[in-house]
Amino acid sequence: MPKSISPTINHTPDSLSRGQDQLANPESFGVAAMTPALRDTGIGFIGEVPWGTHLCLFYETKEDLLDTAVAYLKAGLESKEYCMWAISEPLTEDEARCALRQAVPAFDEHVAAGSIDIVHGREWYLEKDRIDLQRIIGAWYERLRGALARGYDGMRASGMAAWVGAKHWKDFSDYEHEIHGSLSDRRMTVLCTYPLAASAPVDILDVVRAHRFTAARRRGHWDFIADPQHGRWPQRLGLESAGLTSRERQVLELVVNGNSNKAIAKILGIGQRTVETHRAGVMKKFGVRSLPELMRLAIIGSSDDEA
Repeated sequence: MPKSISPTINHTPDSLSRGQDQLANPESFGVAAMTPALRDTGIGFIGEVPWGTHLCLFYETKEDLLDTAVAYLKAGLESKEYCMWAISEPLTEDEARCALRQAVPAFDEHVAAGSIDIVHGREWYLEKDRIDLQRIIGAWYERLRGALARGYDGMRASGMAAWVGAKHWKDFSDYEHEIHGSLSDRRMTVLCTYPLAASAPVDILDVVRAHRFTAARRRGHWDFIADPQHGRWPQRLGLESAGLTSRERQVLELVVNGNSNKAIAKILGIGQRTVETHRAGVMKKFGVRSLPELMRLAIIGSSDDEA
């Protein structure tokens, strides 16, 4: 079985080195000439997003993954964007191509034109069983540079994280945060996909913070969306129905946004022990023991005890 579809850009060490060097020169990617534009994600629940958006999907079933990723890539092909999909188990390359071919009438023509590539995630992200975030980011942007040179409006990428285990988690998380911070002025959007069943509460919270939007799809239904940059967190949390006071809601929002108890006390002008009391009250009202557990409740719909 081939490991990629119609590769159009060489990924020799020299080319990857050039990609890394160009990180310091964003103008080589057409950044200076970029004008604000909204791109159709193909995902009705999310709609249009600007260039530079880093999206995340937590999925429950393979069908949830395929429905979302295929719609996202189809919209990119229809919008004259170069597309790339880094897949991993439980999805095979044959399944990925079959799903795209069913959804995109001209899929084979797009493949022949080099408009879409499918690569294997482990081979894309790992080199000698190591994650080198600068190498990976450089490779993404080398693909973007090539796409712009060939006349595409930009690039649309999707990467599956199902292969990431405990051994590689910290390095992969660092990579997610790094690319999130560097995408803002690029003609590129990225959709990362994570399996719900294999996602620990603390990992979920970390992933949410590393993306512009996070959504969850469970057996065909959308459960959740978070927009941490604008302080919008899961409506499913049900802050009103949980009986939180206004101060507890303030503390919860600040905690979820990564603030320490000490920082929250300074922001709200209250004592640190008071913050701790409010935080404990929030956890008690939701019946959870930690913030990551609260996020799991929001996304998956179950606490650690029920999972």
